[in-house]
Amino acid sequence: MSIHLIRHGQSAFNAVFFGGADPMIFDAPLTQLGASQAQEARHKVVELGIREVVCSPLTRALQTARLIFPTEDIHVVAETREHLGHSCDVGRAPAELQAVFPDIPFAHLPDIWWHQGELNAVGVPVEPADVFEARMVLLASALRARDARPLAVVCHGHVIEALTGTHPDNCGIVELRD
Repeated sequence: MSIHLIRHGQSAFNAVFFGGADPMIFDAPLTQLGASQAQEARHKVVELGIREVVCSPLTRALQTARLIFPTEDIHVVAETREHLGHSCDVGRAPAELQAVFPDIPFAHLPDIWWHQGELNAVGVPVEPADVFEARMVLLASALRARDARPLAVVCHGHVIEALTGTHPDNCGIVELRD
């Protein structure tokens, strides 16, 4: 059975970042376009028969997951977070997320669940490529070990690219092959 990786909708960061200076939008939320993309994806996902939803704890992914799967339980898995290299990839403490998403459990997350390490010139910790790649190997194994299939994983472009070799557009759906 299938594992479907779904990239989040357009975020406030995606809308303004074109490779220049980091606009310093921490844990970027969806834009109106991003919300519309998620609502459109909802119609495509209905056909997949999803039995479990796993999601990144970054706000843009959580918002996307809730729009696509409004009544499903969402299982937050920190390892599905984006490769930390910009402000938008720095998360928020579980208590802050719980206040915004009261129907999603976060108590299992540590207070800092994103990468901590050397800071770049603007004060954002940057996750080394080898650390990210090792996390993706573990994530792929953990996803394949989950029993409920078809499985949806709402996550990020670099995560999907690391797992499949494909970097989808916002709300693009890519199947992870066993």
